[in-house]
Amino acid sequence: MHPPHIRERALKLRAEGMPFGEICRDLGLPRRTVGHWFYGNRPRRRAEREASTPRCARCTDPPYDLDNPQDYAYLLGLYLGDGHLVTTTKVPVLRVYCTASWPGLIDACETAMLRVLALRVQRINRQGCVAVQSYSNHWPCLLPQHGPGPKHKRAITLEAWQQRLIDEWPGSFLRGLFHSDGCRVTNRIRHPKKTYEYSRYQFSNESVDIMRLCQRSLDLVGATWRMCRPNLLSVATRPSVARLDEFIGPKF
Repeated sequence: MHPPHIRERALKLRAEGMPFGEICRDLGLPRRTVGHWFYGNRPRRRAEREASTPRCARCTDPPYDLDNPQDYAYLLGLYLGDGHLVTTTKVPVLRVYCTASWPGLIDACETAMLRVLALRVQRINRQGCVAVQSYSNHWPCLLPQHGPGPKHKRAITLEAWQQRLIDEWPGSFLRGLFHSDGCRVTNRIRHPKKTYEYSRYQFSNESVDIMRLCQRSLDLVGATWRMCRPNLLSVATRPSVARLDEFIGPKF
């Protein structure tokens, strides 16, 4: 039994937005203990809810709103960038590939999966990256953009309920996009007498449709952007970079 102030600190750190894994490391506690404080007995609670309501928000008639739309918007951005959904297995599996050098990103991806749908999440170590994955029959309901082949070789069109959701949470959607296929860099311009530095965000994606979704969300948050190449977008003005820093920031 842990003292009440330990649990209160965990809840406080979570409310401040600290990733799940960092909270566990900060407290020196196992993930199971901290997860129980945050989510309780998930399988039992899910079973109780499913007795009267289907587990998937898109399987009802009519469908109901997602419980955690902000987390879904973030996860959708990650999926469109570095994720894919395998439906050829007995149970569909969602995988998002995260660079191994960014443990905070891996934690944030896992937390989003748990809050959106997953009962459990696995981490598969690959060379230079970690595949964060979850099995569920309902991932195809929540990610209808899945299909064979690379995303840039097929149309990526959001359904009306998805577009409405990311228009409501454009910052979370952009955070997912930039955490997957984007970065925050510092440019240096050297002159004979002085070196100038400025920060900017870049987003790279081969899909014209995904690039348009990024542009639309940037417009919604009031960030100015320009296309350096057909597959590379840049946000470089100081006010726009400051705006994106409010909900994206550097990868960690």
